[in-house]
Amino acid sequence: MKRYKPTSPSRRNMTTVTYRGVLTGDAPEKSLVHGFTRSMGRNNRGRITTRHKGGGNKRLFRDVDFTYDKKNIPAKIKTVEYDPNRTAFIGLAVYADGEKRYVVVPKSTKPGQKFIVSEKAEVTAGNRLPLINIPVGTFVYNIELRPNGGAKLVRSAGNYAEVIAHDEGYALLKLPSTEVRKVIATSWATVGEVSNDENWLQNWGKAGKSRWRGIRPTVRGTAMNPVDHPHGGGEGRQGRGRRRAISFYGKPTGKGQKSRTPKKYSNRLIVSRRRVGKNK
Repeated sequence: MKRYKPTSPSRRNMTTVTYRGVLTGDAPEKSLVHGFTRSMGRNNRGRITTRHKGGGNKRLFRDVDFTYDKKNIPAKIKTVEYDPNRTAFIGLAVYADGEKRYVVVPKSTKPGQKFIVSEKAEVTAGNRLPLINIPVGTFVYNIELRPNGGAKLVRSAGNYAEVIAHDEGYALLKLPSTEVRKVIATSWATVGEVSNDENWLQNWGKAGKSRWRGIRPTVRGTAMNPVDHPHGGGEGRQGRGRRRAISFYGKPTGKGQKSRTPKKYSNRLIVSRRRVGKNK
């Protein structure tokens, strides 16, 4: 981690990830970069579905490959780069046939490192193979929920899932949330841990840095009026007046409340629910 001299109150506790010696690319690959419009937390009807989003620095979109449909063709990492749209580092992979793609790289990846997507690949960091061929105890990321459906699980900085068992056509994975989940054994996953594991140690130091990243201020429900939030109202500081904390929309939230849909289609695939609260 990089620390700064306390030249101002915001600098006093600020820490950032040390990019020197890790990132190697100066500019992104032009053929894999394009502009895009961020949703700012709004759906296709223009209504806010995720609060506290908006503003921030403009970004270019890096076209990162999560499908990994080039199988049995070795590739080499040319550069390791920063991506403003995700917490993990990305690498420019050059395949043996000359095609270039961006991929999320595992921890401690260096330029020149090779990987392959193959059922017969070795179980080494960066290689990608079906879960059924990955031994118990291995850390994986970029996990598919169904075969050839593209990586959906465990993609953010420093995360990994652990293969803890194989059972009747399923692989049991312990996810970063502590949830144990069954995934079809023929789904593919990448061996290793996601890069940039120091990301969660960052201290931005000031509110302005959140605004640069497109994160808008969060106001406590208890500070609002009753018309604006279920926790609002009252003279002075008040309790919430109800047993369970609920959100702006009236749904249970925080403090260990269960917010998962009771009849969700994937309930049958969950072996052990995630632990919640401070002691998880």
